[in-house]
Amino acid sequence: MDNGACSYRRFLDGDDEGFVEIIRIYKDGMILYLCGITGNIYLAEDLTEDTFVKIITKKPKFAGKSTFKTWLYAIARNVALDYLRKNKGVVLVSTEDIHSLAGDMESLERAYIKEEEKIELHRAMDNLIPDYRQVLWLVYFEGFTAKEVADVMHKSLHSVETLLYRAKRSLKAELEKGGFVYEGL
Repeated sequence: MDNGACSYRRFLDGDDEGFVEIIRIYKDGMILYLCGITGNIYLAEDLTEDTFVKIITKKPKFAGKSTFKTWLYAIARNVALDYLRKNKGVVLVSTEDIHSLAGDMESLERAYIKEEEKIELHRAMDNLIPDYRQVLWLVYFEGFTAKEVADVMHKSLHSVETLLYRAKRSLKAELEKGGFVYEGL
């Protein structure tokens, strides 16, 4: 038997110091393990405590078919999974995480607005003549230079520059028709 198993046997025989040793040996590792399952260090600490309480109150039998640590972590895993099943709609947030969540919400809102702008931009581009749409796509979405666009479209550099200027004006007008002002133009 390993040290944990000996300590557990002493606990079952009435020596509370045996359980104190188990907590001292396995607590930190169990918290980190459960944090990997839950994604929340505070919840992992609570579940570790629940695991130890379960062992103290129910005193399950350790059969010795595995190491004591494996047996103990299996109990902890089951405690965590039971908790997650019962609380699957609940999101736990620590007070320390609230500040970062506020920043995340602002980032999420900015990302949503940016996505909406992209959708509106694509809708407006669909209303442009094909050459305008093509030149805008190549320059702004594919990152081509005016010279590269001229090569792709088989036009002169001057024609592409003129086409790009007119396409941007046309796109801006299309966006403004929809009540949208795209700052990139």
